Amino acid sequence: MTSLELTLLYLLAAVLGVVGCRFLKLPPMLGYLVVGVVIGPNALAFAQNSEGIRHLAEFGVVFLMFVIGLEFNLHKLKAMRHFVFGLGFFQVVLTIFIVTTVSVFLSVMAPTLWGMRWQTALTLAGAMAMSSTAIVIKLMSDRLELDSEHGKRVLGVLLFQDLAVVPLLVLIPALNAPPEQLMTALFFAAAKALVLITLLLTGGQRFMRWWLLLVARRQTEELFALNVLLITLGLAWLTELAGLSLALGAFVAGMLISETEFKHRVEADIKPFHDILLGLFFITIGMMLDWRIIWDRWGFVLFLVTVPVAFKFVLIAALTRMGGATEGISLRTGLYLAQAGEFGFVLLTLGNQNNLIPPDWLNPVLASMVLSMMVTPFIIMRANQWVMKWSATDWLQQSLEMTQLAQKSINTKKHIIICGYGRCGQNLAKLLRTQDIPYLALDLDPDRVNRALAHGDQVAYGDAARLQSLMAVGLERASAVVITYLDNASAFKVLALAKEHAPHVPVVVRTQDDHDLAKFQAAGASEVVPETIEGSLMLATHALALVGVPMKRVIRMVQAQRLQRYELLREFDPGEKGEEK
Repeated sequence: MTSLELTLLYLLAAVLGVVGCRFLKLPPMLGYLVVGVVIGPNALAFAQNSEGIRHLAEFGVVFLMFVIGLEFNLHKLKAMRHFVFGLGFFQVVLTIFIVTTVSVFLSVMAPTLWGMRWQTALTLAGAMAMSSTAIVIKLMSDRLELDSEHGKRVLGVLLFQDLAVVPLLVLIPALNAPPEQLMTALFFAAAKALVLITLLLTGGQRFMRWWLLLVARRQTEELFALNVLLITLGLAWLTELAGLSLALGAFVAGMLISETEFKHRVEADIKPFHDILLGLFFITIGMMLDWRIIWDRWGFVLFLVTVPVAFKFVLIAALTRMGGATEGISLRTGLYLAQAGEFGFVLLTLGNQNNLIPPDWLNPVLASMVLSMMVTPFIIMRANQWVMKWSATDWLQQSLEMTQLAQKSINTKKHIIICGYGRCGQNLAKLLRTQDIPYLALDLDPDRVNRALAHGDQVAYGDAARLQSLMAVGLERASAVVITYLDNASAFKVLALAKEHAPHVPVVVRTQDDHDLAKFQAAGASEVVPETIEGSLMLATHALALVGVPMKRVIRMVQAQRLQRYELLREFDPGEKGEEK
């Protein structure tokens, strides 16, 4: 098979895999893994010589680490430090310590059954400590759980896991040194990493800002994008030259750029490269998996799937409970983080390259990690149902929340339900109060809810994407529902629930732009308000007024533009003389 035919095969398989996952509402990463298994040398054998693709997949890891570094935010770390350096730290450290200790103990007690060097045990423990950021974040975003109590804890743990990858990338290559040179190798690896990162972070930030500003002044899009690629791959090469990993240099490059004002532009430029090459990485991971191992050693693979998942679930749930969370929040946090993760594959691949993973262990461990990630969407979808069965206190807590919501709205009629109480929801509530129009807002951020309640706002903690919450705040008695989320997927969920159970209640939806305007209208939205359009109209209003256009003419022009876009405003006659009393 020629290089062109192989490339076309990968692209076709990737497209079909992603389309299938989108159809089933699963993360695209699972599609890439399945595609790799199907076309790999151990199944249909379409791709036998994949050395070139493996090199491209290494760049996928590089760009993954670059994006993680780009998202590295000191303010986010400070805001979530309790969950990141508390729950996240103990989860990673205890997982590595317990798994390594148990593996070494089993190797001593049953060498023929479990024989494993401590270096191998440590490598596998590091891989096991990771959870899937891509899958979990995507599913929580779709389910409107990022701001929930368990969502914050999950995010904190995932953030620390991302940071923990960096020392592991330094440690694992050094573990391959001979026993008498091991401590020396570890010392020099740590010293080189410390010196290199210190040099880059002390003088590198000012140089990076100066260099990016110099390139941006050329005002050439392709030059800026090429420069980002040069910085990412150049620093990755520099760390590899120092005897460290490519991924470490990419992470540092992302950190340096994240401290400049060009962060968001770089994110937009690098995203296509990141997604495509990361997809290739997961295809090659799937190609490494020999499905015959699962068939021949299904008992061992099943053991490697169930025991690590159960162990991580119990450990994380226990640590979360010890941190002061309720039983329901603890169980949900454990369920969401029990699976393997993409960085686990990175560490497993690095261990294999350094001859730390024996061949008879590589495929069973790889198969177990792939299978655990494949079942994750189904675990998360059923998590709430399971937690309510396992925890009587969680059922009581949810019942109490619904009761509190119902008490707030029991005597309220013709009110407006505001879904989301951020800046947009708060401004709407202020206007409603000036007109003595009753309202009730739902929000998932408990701190925001408490602050709003302290100011006397009609806000309650609740998930607008759950039918129970909408019904508890009097959906059927409401005069309107306003959805303030910028996430369209979340807005579609709330809209679907509102139109299915209270079709007579009008729904107004806020969006960032007008790309999905027709879809929202087809789904039953009474009106869709795109922020970009309103922002452009306000800019036009100020600009025309500043250049001397009479204000009455400006108002007529802006009103005409609004009438073209908003159905409700067409019923209003702009030439009407009277004023509302």
